[in-house]
Amino acid sequence: MADHNRVSATLSSEDIAAVVAALNTINSKLPFLLSLEPGESRELPKIGPRTLSFDERCTTYMEKNPELIPAFIDPKEVTKDRVARTQLADISRMFTTLAQNTEDTLAVISHEIYNADLAFYQNVKQAAKRGVLSAQSIYTDLSERFPGRGSRSAAPGETKAASALAH
Repeated sequence: MADHNRVSATLSSEDIAAVVAALNTINSKLPFLLSLEPGESRELPKIGPRTLSFDERCTTYMEKNPELIPAFIDPKEVTKDRVARTQLADISRMFTTLAQNTEDTLAVISHEIYNADLAFYQNVKQAAKRGVLSAQSIYTDLSERFPGRGSRSAAPGETKAASALAH
């Protein structure tokens, strides 16, 4: 797989505005969404296939035996919650895919930028070693990104940049 330019994209200001508007529309259509504290989500039971199977059986029994439903349970609300769970699960899968693809693309773009930066840095470093005046100040500035490199071989009183130039 090529290591450069896997993503070549430009978003117009109109595209950004359209995406933001779409996200705002989605948020407005889901006003009931919650934001739990980290501890709150850990306290909630995990809902997996076994729990969903249990719920399906309870649904059947509740429908056939409504007299056994506790008085504090509103069957209409439970049914409404079940429908919402199915709908939100579908939406959540789409959001998860979109979020993962966005994060993956951002990671690749960042990797490409960093590789370009490192190539530029290495070129500047070599130019500084050859005595190109404009390169020395750039190299000195950029080499701060890599503290400790080159300073091991620096003589007492010698700067990191001077040590790097000497090697």
